[in-house]
Amino acid sequence: MARRWSEGHSTSILCVGVSSGPEGLLASGSESGEVTVWSQEGNVIGRLTLPGEEDSTSVVFSPAAPSQLYVSHGDLVSVLDPRNLKGPVEEFQGAGEEEINALALNDTGSTLAVADDSGAVRVLELPGGKVCRTLRRHTNICSSVAFRPHRPNNLVSAGLDMQVMLWGLQKTRPLWTLNLQDVAEEEDDHQQRPGQLFNPPLVHCVSVASCGNVVACAAGDGRVHLMRIGSGSKLEQQGAVKAHSQGASQAHFVSFLSHPHWLVSGGNDGQVALWDLSKHPLVTPEAKAQTKVTAAPRRKLKSKAKTKVETEKEDVEEEVAASAEEVTEEKPGPKLSISHGDKVNWLCPALLKGEASVVVADQSSCLTVYPLSQL
Repeated sequence: MARRWSEGHSTSILCVGVSSGPEGLLASGSESGEVTVWSQEGNVIGRLTLPGEEDSTSVVFSPAAPSQLYVSHGDLVSVLDPRNLKGPVEEFQGAGEEEINALALNDTGSTLAVADDSGAVRVLELPGGKVCRTLRRHTNICSSVAFRPHRPNNLVSAGLDMQVMLWGLQKTRPLWTLNLQDVAEEEDDHQQRPGQLFNPPLVHCVSVASCGNVVACAAGDGRVHLMRIGSGSKLEQQGAVKAHSQGASQAHFVSFLSHPHWLVSGGNDGQVALWDLSKHPLVTPEAKAQTKVTAAPRRKLKSKAKTKVETEKEDVEEEVAASAEEVTEEKPGPKLSISHGDKVNWLCPALLKGEASVVVADQSSCLTVYPLSQL
């Protein structure tokens, strides 16, 4: 049964975050600078309108100090005490070069990444908020950023230039870049029907599984694009799941289910879906020999190192290539599909009173909570 959490906002909710602390508080940010903190039951603990009343675009709790909540609004980041929402405890002025779209904290809470409209990703040291790196490679808005779990110096960024980049924070150039437009065009060459148009894969959200090696990106072509990071942080493989009939706006791995490769996605089609990617050939390379769910002719990635498994499977993959051309559409569907009915702004997987749930923000001023317990 879906539950609605109301009375927390007067404007459309743009983002949601959950604390890893014992109380499991949630926070949401909305248009006009509103921030609300919620209990696990959906009761409002505190509300605040930030100075300047610019949209609250991202809310992130510190994994190291649950009493610290980071909120982006305009080009600055405010640090709040979620238990005492009287005003910012600290402000990082000019944390972004332009309006900030997304924040991410590494595992240790010592580094904050800030993605903004200029395409830059700024890396701030915590505490203090000193800018220690500015990463410039995106040629359009940088919409999302995520650290790799267990690798506090590895960062993934994605943007409306359709590019996904992995960074090592010791350097100011990416370890690799994947252009999703090239990937999508190659797939669509094999699937497009005459007169059919495809939306470009502008990336709206990036997430990294708790294993640290699988990346998911929600993109404007309705797909959730997947990347596997191999040894030496090389891009080992890429694939996709056709997830939504319109643009996919959200994709988040769920860390508290039976394995790290459960993923929730949401889209402009008003659908929310839960995927089990554990058998996807990108996640489990051994599955390639038994299944045809790899999309036809994948790009050969630049990495020269091939694993033994990949080498052994090449002949099998060539044999199924002809029949695999249309296979993207035939991939196993979601384990759970929810017709939410409104365009999804944000998804936040959360354990609420011990129940696996997903919190959905849409165009309204309310949150909707769906249980994932049907699994």
